[in-house]
Amino acid sequence: MADADAGRMVTSVVREGERDEIAVEEPLEIRVDGEALSVTMRTPGNDEELALGFLYGEALIDSPHEAGPTTDFAANIVDVKGPLLRDPGQRNFYTTSSCGVCGKGAIEEVAVDAPPATPGPTVTRALLAGLPDQLRQPGFERTGGMHATGLFSADGELICVREDVGRHNAMDKVVGHSLTSGGLPLAGKILCVSGRISFELVQKASVAGAPILVGVGAPTSLAVELATEQGMTLAAFARGDRVVVYADAGRVSD
Repeated sequence: MADADAGRMVTSVVREGERDEIAVEEPLEIRVDGEALSVTMRTPGNDEELALGFLYGEALIDSPHEAGPTTDFAANIVDVKGPLLRDPGQRNFYTTSSCGVCGKGAIEEVAVDAPPATPGPTVTRALLAGLPDQLRQPGFERTGGMHATGLFSADGELICVREDVGRHNAMDKVVGHSLTSGGLPLAGKILCVSGRISFELVQKASVAGAPILVGVGAPTSLAVELATEQGMTLAAFARGDRVVVYADAGRVSD
């Protein structure tokens, strides 16, 4: 992460007579060929990755696209060069830092446009349990207010990590980074998130082709259901030397 981006992620306030560092939360408008498509509340930094990862996760692009700030309110608008793979139609793409894409009225509207997870890799429980300890989270250490997503190799080597006040934004930033660096699909890789595992995180991981998703917190019922349907290994409560596997334990050895 560039120093310029890191400097945009944290600000300070005075509380009870003392200065305290807090995570920055600001809106980002994602445009395609100058037309507004989505507004998300995010932590500034790696905004182009966020925009591209979001579009990839919604099956609107399948390859890197040119993306950058516009001349008006440059810090909070990213314009992506089209065309898109499909017309997004009237879908509501307003998102928040807490819930991801809102306004989805039915499960059918968030159906995963992805093939089943690829076989392998096989990893040990100890490796999965230890991944959260390897997440570099300088923003969280300073503020206590950011989530992180990390991308790991099958042998537990950290490839990329991104932070954001929104867990889904952190995931999109990692996917966007992987897209621009030629790393998609994520076959043979592991995604690790710092909090609970929601349906949308499993959806994004599945579209990106990750066969294994592990988190520090609990999974939701729909997250487990979707991971099972996609043949993805879903592990949660990864802390210390403990991890609980909720879907497709075939990739996990003792």
